[in-house]
Amino acid sequence: MKNKVMTDTKNDSRPFWQIKKLSEMTSSEWESLCDGCGKCCLHKLEDEDSGIVYYSEVACRFMDHDTCRCAKYSERRRFVPHCVVISPENVGMIDWMPTSCAYRRLAEGKGLANWHPLVSGTADSVIKAGMSVSGRVVGERQAGDLEDHLVNWPNAEGL
Repeated sequence: MKNKVMTDTKNDSRPFWQIKKLSEMTSSEWESLCDGCGKCCLHKLEDEDSGIVYYSEVACRFMDHDTCRCAKYSERRRFVPHCVVISPENVGMIDWMPTSCAYRRLAEGKGLANWHPLVSGTADSVIKAGMSVSGRVVGERQAGDLEDHLVNWPNAEGL
């Protein structure tokens, strides 16, 4: 019989995202993983032949363009039925999530980026690192044809 090493998480001083599996996190811990980059709230187009997903600079109508937060977050599915709610169960299956996303990084066994607010201790570190879409988006009601708004921003890992 092999010995199992048990970890006492109550006496472990490491941050929760280094100790817990995604499925073990409280809703508060889960929500705090969002770095507020806004990339998931951009409209995307998928090439039907290649399966490649292209990001646009067009943001959901409920995203605040400066803070990159949803104005209708708690009821977003009521207003935008196709809005994807990221969960521990589906995070590994959403292939369009940017590689910089904390949910994706943790699901892939990577740590949080040094610019993540939980690591840096400040919310504006995402903007300072050039990882946010803050100030770089167009509202969906003003945009017109999405093909005219495809982007490949430098310094925006995952876009």
